[in-house]
Amino acid sequence: MTDASEAADGTALGGAIDAERAGEIARAVVENVRGVIVGNDEAIELLVAGFLGGGHVLVEDVPGVGKTMLARALAASVECSFERVQFTPDLLPADITGTNVYNRKSESFEFRPGPIFANVVLADEINRAPPKTQAAMLEAMAETQVTVDGRTHPMSDPFAVVATQNSIERERTYELPAAELDRFMLRLRLGYPDADEEATVIDRAIGGHAIEAVTPVASTDELRAVRAAADNVEVREPLRAYVARIARYTREHAALGASPRGSIALVRAAQGRAIIGSRPYAVPDDVQAMAPHVLPHRLRTDRGDTDAEGIVSDALESVPVEV
Repeated sequence: MTDASEAADGTALGGAIDAERAGEIARAVVENVRGVIVGNDEAIELLVAGFLGGGHVLVEDVPGVGKTMLARALAASVECSFERVQFTPDLLPADITGTNVYNRKSESFEFRPGPIFANVVLADEINRAPPKTQAAMLEAMAETQVTVDGRTHPMSDPFAVVATQNSIERERTYELPAAELDRFMLRLRLGYPDADEEATVIDRAIGGHAIEAVTPVASTDELRAVRAAADNVEVREPLRAYVARIARYTREHAALGASPRGSIALVRAAQGRAIIGSRPYAVPDDVQAMAPHVLPHRLRTDRGDTDAEGIVSDALESVPVEV
């Protein structure tokens, strides 16, 4: 981790850093997470790319495959504030956003911020909270602000939500509304490890977990600088047109296709991936790698997720690149 005010090459982090330096920092974060999460290299890179692209990430899978640990490893790899919220049926909106408390000494109300004001917020089992509580997350995720009793409070910078949800247990859970799903840049699945990977997981768990030894490899200022570099990744007009054609294909083949917000999310995710590769420009491979994780959860079809994933796959095969 470099000094908070100066990068290793002497570039002031208060300003811009180039794609090469940004890529070095991004890959250091990826490698740090890999020290905790065995296998799932693709998921780790996708998570970091979404994080750098300024997006929120939903990790959905069966219990026990490392969803929560993945989020914790990412947060531990960056020197910034982290809060975990365990979503339960009795969780109230104020438990997330905070509340106004009367101060007798000053005879006034003071705002006590909730855990949503951290840089990285782990929303664990987000689908266990009722819709009213989930709605409290929506303003923060969409507008990077929270309104409590008529007053607006800005979120931390940077701010990202990494949410997990159990994909098989449906009792006492609530389906995430389309508006909230649309705010997640990426949806990831981890899957089971193979035999060798699982043996490594077991070995690492003996005598303590690797997450306890994780130290940050990037400061908050470095993260802001890398995100700024991702924002500046060039996306030329032919590539933007390619993304628009993919989105149009989903609208023609699904009951509800990807919105313009989905197209923007795909571009930003591609920019994040480009930075991991130290490239100041995005290429079709970036779009094609990110689309299966950015678009399907935004679609609505008669046959559910499998059909949505198939539509995106067909789009990538059928829509000409022309870049």
